[in-house]
Amino acid sequence: MKLLRIAGVIPLDRFRLRLVLTDGSTVDRDVEPLLVGPVFDPVRDNRAVFQSARVEHGTVVWPNGADLCPDVLIWNGPPREGIPPLVTVAASQR
Repeated sequence: MKLLRIAGVIPLDRFRLRLVLTDGSTVDRDVEPLLVGPVFDPVRDNRAVFQSARVEHGTVVWPNGADLCPDVLIWNGPPREGIPPLVTVAASQR
């Protein structure tokens, strides 16, 4: 299985992003819960800044330097068709 990365991003309404992945699939993500901390203040407070999201080095970034982890964006949401959900294994089970 190839490592999935973000190839494109389309900002939508209400802090949602449509991600185009390197396998050609798309996923929509609500990123509002991830926009925490002072670096995200301009992204949350200014619609134009949120809409300026772009892809750099396989993840979503904004002009002020804010970025989000690509793994969280790709995997933190509804399951993608054909890919099993992630399972957390307790340390005692490893």
